[in-house]
Amino acid sequence: MKIKSLYQKLFIYFLIVIILSLSSLGVFSYITSSKELEVMVENQMNQIVGNAVHHTDLYLKDYERSIVSLMTNRKVLEFIESPISRKEYDYYSYWTQIREISADPLFIRNPKLACIYLIGDKQNAIYYYNDVDANSFNLDDIQKQRDYLLENTSADGQLSILNHSILAGQQNQMLTLVRRIRGLSSRDLNGLLAIEMRSSDLSALWKGVDLGKYGYLFILDDKGQYVYHPDASKVGAEVPVAFELKLKQAGTNSFVDSSEGDDRMYLGRKSDYSGWQLVVSMPLHELRKPVTNIRSTTLVVGFFTLVLAILLAYRFGKSITKPIQLLKSGMRETEKGNWAPIPLPPHRDEIVELMMRYNVMVNRLSEAVDRVILVELNNTEIQLERQKAEFQSLQLQINPHFMYNTLETIVCYATIQESEEISEIVEALAYMLRYSVQTNIEEITVANELKHVLHYMIILRHRIGREFEIDVAMKPEFLLFTMVRLTLQPLIENVFQHAFPEGVEDFHFIRIDGGVDDGIFWVSVQDNGSGISETELAELQQKLSANRLADGEMDKAGKKGGIGVLNVHRRIQMVYGEKYGLQIESIPEKGTKMTMLMPASPNTQLQIRK
Repeated sequence: MKIKSLYQKLFIYFLIVIILSLSSLGVFSYITSSKELEVMVENQMNQIVGNAVHHTDLYLKDYERSIVSLMTNRKVLEFIESPISRKEYDYYSYWTQIREISADPLFIRNPKLACIYLIGDKQNAIYYYNDVDANSFNLDDIQKQRDYLLENTSADGQLSILNHSILAGQQNQMLTLVRRIRGLSSRDLNGLLAIEMRSSDLSALWKGVDLGKYGYLFILDDKGQYVYHPDASKVGAEVPVAFELKLKQAGTNSFVDSSEGDDRMYLGRKSDYSGWQLVVSMPLHELRKPVTNIRSTTLVVGFFTLVLAILLAYRFGKSITKPIQLLKSGMRETEKGNWAPIPLPPHRDEIVELMMRYNVMVNRLSEAVDRVILVELNNTEIQLERQKAEFQSLQLQINPHFMYNTLETIVCYATIQESEEISEIVEALAYMLRYSVQTNIEEITVANELKHVLHYMIILRHRIGREFEIDVAMKPEFLLFTMVRLTLQPLIENVFQHAFPEGVEDFHFIRIDGGVDDGIFWVSVQDNGSGISETELAELQQKLSANRLADGEMDKAGKKGGIGVLNVHRRIQMVYGEKYGLQIESIPEKGTKMTMLMPASPNTQLQIRK
């Protein structure tokens, strides 16, 4: 909707300035504060997760040292290689000595350990429990345990940490630290040594971490399963695929995800020691609470400022627009075509000065409009006369009716004298003159133009005293295309006048061709004559670009060129427009090609004139 009132414009523009200023300040402050806060929070989360990774690695390394202490026990190494067919007393002896030397001291130093067990490649296994119900296993159970551990441990003896337990009812509640070991005399890693610890004990490491009321930390293993989570029901479950993909793509950077119901920021860090991924999670609404407070304050202050600005804009607009109403009424009368001055009030100020200037402007405009109308009428008449003169100068340069009647008389005498040559020449010339006086038709078919060229060649054959055939390579479907009348024959005549200065030889040729490219109908006349020098071609191109008529220009022989190449170019432009016309390409001593460009407009209604 257009704003018609100056008062409305002033009021709205003033309002827009205030709103833009307040909104820009609020938006930029919000964006800047939000970015700085996100950087600060991300740095804090990086520090938190980094410390958590460090303490977790120290915690696990302490248990790895416990495994190493077991590996140094000679009885452990002997038991790995002992046969399954040993006596029960030998098994009891191994079980007792390993427990007294290694297992019980480990349970005392690490009360969080749940069990310790050894499994050899000969299905000989030994188990120790600490404050948990003991389990007994048969050979099939032992073989299944061994197969699972071999499948999920490193073949080079590196420590592996699994979310797994052999204890009944303790799945997803225990972590198993296991590694392959070799026996006393074997070079192969033919045994397994494992300890199990409660995963819930890991939470004691992060009790001092302050993540706010709704923040928490969780751990994922290398298979994408929860090793630790404040929600115990998720331990052992797989993390959503979309979340895992975001976590991998983010690397050490934070990202936002809403898979847990609300928008939360996550930041993960992978432990090089355990292969676990420790992830810190905090809700976005808690992180952005300071920015939200800034935004609310800005909105309240902006509202009161906007109300004050509206009052000021109202008073300011009224003080300016009220004196202009009289001037506005006068302008409305001017819009109706009433060029009358408006009455001036008795007082004088800037608005009255504007009204005085307006009255002067009205008087001058009234006079100027009258002069412009007269000038436009004169220019229109001059332009019409000029176009009429240009057409007539191109088509009616001689009196063709008198010449045509005279030629008819000559034909009668030639018939009486039985002179076939004279009769043929005169009939061809009569056709050409009759063709040229058809001033009521400016466009003609290609077939008619070719027929006009045929009669011209009849006359030329008698002039040069020899036969000469023009090669017409144009396809039949282009014969009914329209082109400007009297444009093809002047180009053929130009070839004989300039391309063959020494006369026509047997090797000379003239080829007429045509076609349509991108909606442009072109007709070309090509010869292999003497061509045009670069200097003359440049001059000719300059004359073509000037879009002016060639009014009787002299050629090299000192004769007027008649219609000429330039007038052919200009006639095409006068009929079809400035984008069309004549193009000339030439190479000295090799020949010239002249191409007429016209709109592609086949017309089957035009009849070929005989």
